[in-house]
Amino acid sequence: MVPRDIRQKLLHLSGKFPVVSLTGPRQSGKTTLLKEAFPKYLYTSLEDPVTRMKAESDPRRFLDSAPKMIIDEIQRIPDLFSYIQTITDETGRVGHFIISGSQSFLLNEKISQSLAGRVAILHLMPFSYAELSNYGLQVASVEELIYRGFYPRIYDRNIDPKDFYPNYIQTCIERDVRLLQNVHNLNLFVRFMKLCAGRAGQLLNFSSLAHDSGVSVNTAKSWISVLETSFIVFLLQPHHKNFNKRLVKMPKLYFYDTGLVSSLLDISSVEQIDSHYQFGALFENFIISELLKRRFHNGERSNLYFWRDHKGAEIDLVIEQFDSLIPVEIKSSRTFSQSFFSGLIYWKKISGVQDNRQYVVYGGNEIYETKNGVLLGWNELKHIP
Repeated sequence: MVPRDIRQKLLHLSGKFPVVSLTGPRQSGKTTLLKEAFPKYLYTSLEDPVTRMKAESDPRRFLDSAPKMIIDEIQRIPDLFSYIQTITDETGRVGHFIISGSQSFLLNEKISQSLAGRVAILHLMPFSYAELSNYGLQVASVEELIYRGFYPRIYDRNIDPKDFYPNYIQTCIERDVRLLQNVHNLNLFVRFMKLCAGRAGQLLNFSSLAHDSGVSVNTAKSWISVLETSFIVFLLQPHHKNFNKRLVKMPKLYFYDTGLVSSLLDISSVEQIDSHYQFGALFENFIISELLKRRFHNGERSNLYFWRDHKGAEIDLVIEQFDSLIPVEIKSSRTFSQSFFSGLIYWKKISGVQDNRQYVVYGGNEIYETKNGVLLGWNELKHIP
């Protein structure tokens, strides 16, 4: 088992809160982690029809069946949340329930109200590069990482990505789509996902996406929400500081896993990655998703934004900290050029920020400190605060 960075935070919070929620995409390793981290807990999964029937017919008896429980895929029976509230208020025990699911069910307002103040919220993503590297798994290149993606089963079972991802899309994503929304034409939904993949790293224009997909704007917004809730895509919001410039208000669209994007783009080998027209966007998606995983696996919320004014001047990533903004530019080229820092030079000029923590992440492997910021290889993200 590849050690997961989130494990210690998970154990720590289970000693502080009556309920700990662990959500994330299907097959990101939630069940494996929970069984390993909490061996004395009763594990139940509501994917099992018999277990689900017991929980639906007598919720209180089901929840009282063990002093401490792991309830997997709990989103299948939303009514359980109210019972969990009542039981945890009665017992006052910490670590009473570990709830898990492949949907961000806590976005539901009623559920959030039921567990307000009682639940610690964590998100487990597929492997990060840091986790694979710390475990000793060697990857030949960043192109291979982008192509393979990070779902544990690919590494545990040595499955070829061109075999894994089409089946993942069919068996997992479409199942969640049916649960979350009554989508009649799943082929149209997969086409929609492919069009989203072609827009990875771009501003999300719902009108354009809807037109190209052959659906209404409201449907496009609803389907993006489904993909967000299922931890397939995330929206990077523009940072609000304008520095006396008019800013774009649209978010940018990214996927949590580049292997899934590659599959949706019909990329069938590592060799196709480097020459693909979307390589720059795939590389940018890889870097941003890695930094987001680091936040989530430390039990922290996203503090990542981008900055762009109406004239097109842009910073790929702005990391917001309590006392500063850290700009990061992302360049897929393996060869360093002074022009990499032009965006950061402009940013420093208009922002007036004197903090010297400015970074360019590029496709090479070296680290250079320059007067305009630090150049980092793609595998040196640990140096970014």
